[in-house]
Amino acid sequence: MHITYLSKGKTRSLHFSKFSGVNRITEHIKQHSCQDSVLFPHFCSEITEDNSLPMSMNETNYSRVTEFVLLGLSSSKELQPFLFLIFSLLYLAILLGNFLIILTVTSDSRLHTPMYFLLANLSFIDICVASFATPKMLADFLVEQKTISFEACLAQIFCVHLFAGGEMVLLVSMAYDRYVAICKPLHYMTIMNRHVCITLVIIPWFVGFIHTISQLAFTVNLPFCGPNQVDSFFCDLPLVTKLACTDTYVVSLLIVADSGVLTMSTFIFLVVSYTVILITVRNRSSASMAKARSTLTAHITVVILFFGPCIFIYAWPFNGYSVDKVLAVFYTIFTPILNPLIYTLRNKEVKAAMSKLRGRYLKPGQVSALIRNVLFL
Repeated sequence: MHITYLSKGKTRSLHFSKFSGVNRITEHIKQHSCQDSVLFPHFCSEITEDNSLPMSMNETNYSRVTEFVLLGLSSSKELQPFLFLIFSLLYLAILLGNFLIILTVTSDSRLHTPMYFLLANLSFIDICVASFATPKMLADFLVEQKTISFEACLAQIFCVHLFAGGEMVLLVSMAYDRYVAICKPLHYMTIMNRHVCITLVIIPWFVGFIHTISQLAFTVNLPFCGPNQVDSFFCDLPLVTKLACTDTYVVSLLIVADSGVLTMSTFIFLVVSYTVILITVRNRSSASMAKARSTLTAHITVVILFFGPCIFIYAWPFNGYSVDKVLAVFYTIFTPILNPLIYTLRNKEVKAAMSKLRGRYLKPGQVSALIRNVLFL
């Protein structure tokens, strides 16, 4: 680089290599040209005492984002109380419904089978899926500033991929259980022993953990220095990644590929498994297959509800309400509340166990006494 300037009435020339730093050039000009400079008067007026250039010419100092602003489901203040009431009731129904299934399965010895063991674990994951973001969303309905710290945002990203990835693989475990029960009924209890059942529960958590760690690896080191508004009610990874102060095209592709591999592999496995099971059920017209058809219908319905909306919404070209918000509400609210209904409404064993549980703990005299105690407390 060649620089010509006027110093003390004489024309001077400086030569710098392309690797010379800005501070070195500035220091040399300050020493030789500031007293009699006509070529660089703005340099002399803006050079500071610490021999550095102003912010616009030196390296930019970015301030690290310490919190994000969640825009929520709606910006309308009039809707906030209504949404708070609706989602509070839905969240309460999620907790009661799934806890009731867990309590019913654990308390009734007739339900101590591999299928109901996996069902109880599905209810537990549904509680986790609903609880990682819904309480924060309900609290934000009551405040004006909907903020979340950077660390809490990363925690939400960790939880959503841990629980969602785990639930996908747990549905595969439940499909394997139904495959063994229907296609190999004589060897069912031998194959689905206690060790296998525990393994079928541990694997989903392990896969979910690996999946969420791989997703966080793409995000945790991204520089966040400016925009901090997330257009959702929780920190969704694609939305947070867009706020980074760098090109995130490659990172976004890796995130989509990571999630896509897990989603498509589990979905294909489920489709193949239930296709084989349906063919087996169709070829066996005995009365023992009636129960298998009922439980199989519940399992397939849950799979369709879990994977169907994602495929439909992303394949359907519309530009209406935010797709991310629709999916977020469906997977964090409606899926956890529908699963208990699907598995109990058509299952006579679960309904009978619930009736027995209600008769044991909620006798008419006890209920009336409890109500009186609450009213006159």
